[in-house]
Amino acid sequence: MEEPRGGREAVLVVDDDIDIARYVELNLSLEGFGVHVAHDGEEAVRKALVLRPEVVLLDVMMPGLDGYEVCRRIRSDARTSHAAVIMLTAKTLSADTVLGLTAGADDYIAKPFDPPELVARVRAALRRARQLRDVSPLTGLPGNSEIARRVDDLISSGTPFALVHADLDRFKAFNDRYGFARGDDAIRATGEVLAQTVTAVASDVCFIGHIGGDDFVLIVAPEAAEQLCQLVVQRFDELAPSFYDAADAEQGFIEVDDRRNHRHRVGIMTISLGVATTAHRPLASLAEASAIATEMKLAAKQERSSAYRIDQRRV
Repeated sequence: MEEPRGGREAVLVVDDDIDIARYVELNLSLEGFGVHVAHDGEEAVRKALVLRPEVVLLDVMMPGLDGYEVCRRIRSDARTSHAAVIMLTAKTLSADTVLGLTAGADDYIAKPFDPPELVARVRAALRRARQLRDVSPLTGLPGNSEIARRVDDLISSGTPFALVHADLDRFKAFNDRYGFARGDDAIRATGEVLAQTVTAVASDVCFIGHIGGDDFVLIVAPEAAEQLCQLVVQRFDELAPSFYDAADAEQGFIEVDDRRNHRHRVGIMTISLGVATTAHRPLASLAEASAIATEMKLAAKQERSSAYRIDQRRV
């Protein structure tokens, strides 16, 4: 499996013309980018999910999946939706440009292009991307700034949405028992499950962010919120035992000492979710939505098992 080249910003170049792909790769590599290449649409989608590139340079005309469809798929998956997408195309008609922008492209470069222009466009796309998001170094998911921007955009545009706060129950005991490295692994795995679940749910609104620690934010359309929560609970409960040593997973608990050196049995981790939604009343700000979602999450935590609560109040 191909891995990102450490320390360098990842650019995925997608072109079925091997010579053009090599030409672009060479010019960007000389400028210090970590360049990866795909030669068809299916390969591009697969590599994007693995690499999580900052920028995708995407040829429009390819056999099988064309560039427009690849762009749509990148944009529709929560794990890749934040990549900057630049279309490489010989098609310069305005209708073609509109089609690409509608599919989610950020910019266009017409073939043939000059290397300095190519590099300048990539750097500009990266600058915009940095301004629009901060990324959790642990999970690679957007952080607080991007979460705030997404919610503000939804509120200002009047788009219905459901804001879901999710965190892990008994995570501190797990961290104390197994150490922070195993704890980080559990958080990364949880983030991946949440991202996959958000993408799997049919929703016009699709977003996941990582607040920090074991706290995540998910955003979907209101009508998709319950299905999302059900799937998260199911998938997390299937995953959670794998975080533990086999003997601990089999017995269903771990033993940890509190601050007074009293030993306690603590059960396998569960997940709690609280949902604020515009289905029954408007949400005027991120602060209001977050307060409601947090209240619902605390209610869900009253259960001993994984659980969720959705705000149903109309006033």
